Amino acid sequence: MYKLIAQDGRAKSGEFHTVHGVIQTPVFMNVGTAAAIKGAVSTEDLKDIKTQVELSNTYHLHVRPGDKVIKQMGGLHKFMVWDKPILTDSGGFQVFSLAKLRQIKEEGVYFNSHVDGRKIFMGPEESMQIQSNLASTIAMAFDECPPSLESREYMQKSVDRTTRWLDRCIKEIDRLNKLEDTINPNQILFGINQGGTFEDIRIEHAKRISEFNLDGYAIGGLAVGESHSEMYRILDETVPHLPLEKPTYLMGVGTPENILESVDRGVDFFDCVYPTRNGRHGHAYTNKGKMNLFNAKYELDSKPIEVGCGCPACTLYSRAYIRHLLKAKEMLGMRLLVLHNLYFYNEMMEEIKDAIRAGEYTNYKKDKIERVSYKEGGS
Repeated sequence: MYKLIAQDGRAKSGEFHTVHGVIQTPVFMNVGTAAAIKGAVSTEDLKDIKTQVELSNTYHLHVRPGDKVIKQMGGLHKFMVWDKPILTDSGGFQVFSLAKLRQIKEEGVYFNSHVDGRKIFMGPEESMQIQSNLASTIAMAFDECPPSLESREYMQKSVDRTTRWLDRCIKEIDRLNKLEDTINPNQILFGINQGGTFEDIRIEHAKRISEFNLDGYAIGGLAVGESHSEMYRILDETVPHLPLEKPTYLMGVGTPENILESVDRGVDFFDCVYPTRNGRHGHAYTNKGKMNLFNAKYELDSKPIEVGCGCPACTLYSRAYIRHLLKAKEMLGMRLLVLHNLYFYNEMMEEIKDAIRAGEYTNYKKDKIERVSYKEGGS
């Protein structure tokens, strides 16, 4: 499945072969929570901006339109007209983010829907069944994502339960992949490492889940309130205990700087809502820092967002025009910025891959961080 192509220090680059195509790593997965990228971005757009993997949300699609509806429509790929890899999360993060609406037990989690308040139960088997109905390329194991400030006692119990849930996920996805009506019988399962900021719990859990010999491993429960230095410390301690010959996925991260630092620690899969969310609020990522297109200095600026950028926004439109669209609350302004930001991230991942394979990652990372870290770009 995963072929390690090159290493530069702990940074690694590989090819991950799936039924829906080959993923070149490191990769940034573009987040389409409800089977669409927020900002009126189509799947045709995704191809134009070099997207390799689209990520959708198991819980949200289960609530609306319903995973059984999507199965009747031929699965998520057919439903959203996307023929490249899709990763679906497990719904486990909603255990954390919907804390006021849930009750955790050994069998699973009882929710109240954030949409209409109806009661929902999701355990390992239910999560696997939903993801099988969605027919994604990569399914994530059902886990609990406890708050990083939880006590050691609670964290250990939570991690132990996540391990037991992983065992149930493996058995259920194996069963589902053998059913005659399963749309994607080659669905892949990734396990998730948890443990908050307790490095010894993280390390022990990494060792335990590695024994399951899964196709990939994620690190969850970071970027949820701890400092960047704490996150990097946990990666430094944890990643070496996950299999080198399998993809390592840092969930929900992050800024360009976060990604560059995490690649240097052996991570090669990422996802985050930052490029789309910031784009919808008028912010653009560039190689000269982040820009706020609402600023008055762009009112008469005829240059593209970033000179030399090959995204659909920069090849056609000026900063002045995009600023006008934002000020007029025209959706096109948000759409163009989302396209630009995702292109910036996807292009950055190509640069990272090439730098690792050329043995130049240390110099590339230093230069890139210096450029993207300016508070206001736009020259």
